[in-house]
Amino acid sequence: MPSSPLKAAQLIGLRSPLLKYTGVTIANPHRTVIPEGLTVVIGPNGAGKTSLAKIIERGWNFATNDIVSPRGRLNVRYVEFSDIHSLAGFKAEYYQQRYESGMNGEVPTVREVMGDRLDQPAWQRFAEKMQLRGYEDKPVNGLSSGELRKVLIINQLLDTPDLLILDNPYIGLDVEARRELDAAMESITASSATSIMMLLCNVNEIPPFTNAIIPVKHLTLLPTVGYDRRDSLNGLFDYTVADEARLPLRDDDGIDMPQPGSVIVDMRHCRISYGKTVIMDDISWTIRMGEHWILSGPNGAGKSTLLSLIHADNPQGYSNDLSLFGRRRGTGESIWDIKRRIGYVSPEMHLYFNGGHSLGLHVIAQGLNDTVGQYKKLTQQQLDLAARWMDYLHISHLADRPFRTMSAGEQRLLLLARTLIKNPPLLILDEPLHGLDQACKRAIRQTIDRLASARLFSLIYVTHRIEEAPPTATLHKHLTRR
Repeated sequence: MPSSPLKAAQLIGLRSPLLKYTGVTIANPHRTVIPEGLTVVIGPNGAGKTSLAKIIERGWNFATNDIVSPRGRLNVRYVEFSDIHSLAGFKAEYYQQRYESGMNGEVPTVREVMGDRLDQPAWQRFAEKMQLRGYEDKPVNGLSSGELRKVLIINQLLDTPDLLILDNPYIGLDVEARRELDAAMESITASSATSIMMLLCNVNEIPPFTNAIIPVKHLTLLPTVGYDRRDSLNGLFDYTVADEARLPLRDDDGIDMPQPGSVIVDMRHCRISYGKTVIMDDISWTIRMGEHWILSGPNGAGKSTLLSLIHADNPQGYSNDLSLFGRRRGTGESIWDIKRRIGYVSPEMHLYFNGGHSLGLHVIAQGLNDTVGQYKKLTQQQLDLAARWMDYLHISHLADRPFRTMSAGEQRLLLLARTLIKNPPLLILDEPLHGLDQACKRAIRQTIDRLASARLFSLIYVTHRIEEAPPTATLHKHLTRR
């Protein structure tokens, strides 16, 4: 059993009543102590978890922050699970470019990304713990979400940090991958000098080997509790759901809607490979207008690759028997003819999305212009519709906030609203609830239900947790790992 947070050895003491970092102030009325081992920081989206992590990582030198440790100044590493290509100094300039570079053989392998770090004995030790032995020569775009996270974690562990902070590490992981990650973290905290802090927004994700839980709400650190009192934390979350008022749909769809029951996706025996590596093979799928599908499968089964064909991101769609909205790929349609009919949000898209200094209201409104990273002048009508969506989802307080200053959960809410505002014939929601707290999950689920009642559209809902899928999704496509 984990030690009580009062009995475990102290790693960090936060002694200031107010902790500050780049314009954010967090109240610390209980002079929080972070013990060795595993600490979970939990709270709703926007509560201050990410800000606390930044303070612990970078805020030691701030005159306002009295942060101490028996070990002296600590080596703290913060993993946000951002793009793998940052390790190699490589960044795709637009979302679908990662598939084009894959065709051209330009995507580096794990060995090329990690370089001589793979020669360290610690790499072999951690790779063994995380089930990554033999992955050194695999291209990074062939890594599943779970494998990608493990590589990023090992990359930081190789520098032997005193504290490793993981921001929502379970996003996009299937049951097996979550179990493997938990086993690796338990082994690391038990057998090394590295402690781990996880930032979570769901009580049921807290591992049983947790040493201390720090609740956060409204930029305030609440009293630390142990794992045996985790059920008391449900009170952190306000179960406010979207208003019963009419959905803020566009008065003019602006898109020629397919006829009910017509085929909008028709793929027959599709195959995707990069060199000798086959990602998916012999996949057939027909989707009709008005059908709501669940897409499931373990990490590495090819779900993201399959969606890249439907969303016209993958150039190998031209060499497959694939028709979208009644037209065979390669018969003269542009990718933008296809994309304007699809609303798509995914964890990968979040990684590539460059919101930068754009304000929250503008990020949502730009969803009407079918662009990622390119910005067109917005009309007042578009801004008004975006404001109505923000009000509907209770995120109006983010309207004037720069996208880059928001927490990962707040950014995901904005990207969901950016997708929903479009009112497309086909809505693709890839793990839309990951990184959201219980209240936000309920609001999004209810919004999907109301959309289904208000208008006709097709839905592909990707999830590892079937119980989270909306009740309207009655059809199921399951992929298996090759």
